[in-house]
Amino acid sequence: MRTLAGRYELEQRIGMGGMSEVWRAHDVVLDRPVAVKLMSPGNQGEETSVERIRTEARSAARLVHPNVASVHDFGTASTLPGREAPYIVMELAEGETLAEHLRAGPLDWRIGVRVCAEVAAALAAAHAHGIVHRDVKPANVMLTPSGVKVLDFGIATPAGAPDHSPEGMVLGTPAYLAPEQFDRQPATPAADMYALGVLLYYCLTGRLPYAAGTTATQLVGARRRVTPEPLPPVDGLPPEVADLCHRCLDEDPLRRPTSLMAALLLAEAVDARVYVPMLASVPRQRSAPTSLWTERAATEVTEAVALDDWSRAGPA
Repeated sequence: MRTLAGRYELEQRIGMGGMSEVWRAHDVVLDRPVAVKLMSPGNQGEETSVERIRTEARSAARLVHPNVASVHDFGTASTLPGREAPYIVMELAEGETLAEHLRAGPLDWRIGVRVCAEVAAALAAAHAHGIVHRDVKPANVMLTPSGVKVLDFGIATPAGAPDHSPEGMVLGTPAYLAPEQFDRQPATPAADMYALGVLLYYCLTGRLPYAAGTTATQLVGARRRVTPEPLPPVDGLPPEVADLCHRCLDEDPLRRPTSLMAALLLAEAVDARVYVPMLASVPRQRSAPTSLWTERAATEVTEAVALDDWSRAGPA
């Protein structure tokens, strides 16, 4: 069994991407389960540089919110001679990803709106700290018995930070990227709101808001966003939720709503309570909580879907 820093025993790989892999691990010092995100070793100036990830991990570690998977630690592990692989130790959120749920089709609108309300609340807390997630998508939303946990804040970026990725590389999942991200503009909270709009659309309809046949290659190659289709009628959906989805998908970042506004509007639509920075001290009555996920109509998307199959299943 591999151990990092004499402390984190890697037990089982639970996820893998192009630039990292995530392990279920055991913290032998505090005797608790954790998630360890082990990044690919990078050269100086590359997106995986140790100092960049260390800085972003420190920023994310200050973010404490019930809908955010907390960052616990940062370190490096030796791989090839002269190469270091940074890793981030995070809270292990137990449950299933939204992507896994959406495989069965769209959610009941009340559940989908509540999920997105909690995602928006997590983003509101991050944006209040000047942090932009950059990769809001179903695979980064964990559904736990106590509610939503938004994952991967450990590789978020400060708001307004320039894109240092290599030329020709677009960071994030193409279907959830805002138009300005294709032009490598500095990351802003408005980019996260575009992704929230795509997420809300997907929860309500079971598909992405783009014409059938649209591929990742077409989205990236054109260096501009394909115009999203209008949200189709959803029986019982409050009109203000449909309007919010439309505004989140606006091409102009300045016309998108804020995460705080979205969290409050979506929570009000389903009479839920969300923890947002400005209203944390305002009490609100609600009935005893029940498991949100036992009521679900199912949903999510395969994480390993082929790019050209987006029109059928959608990306994670």
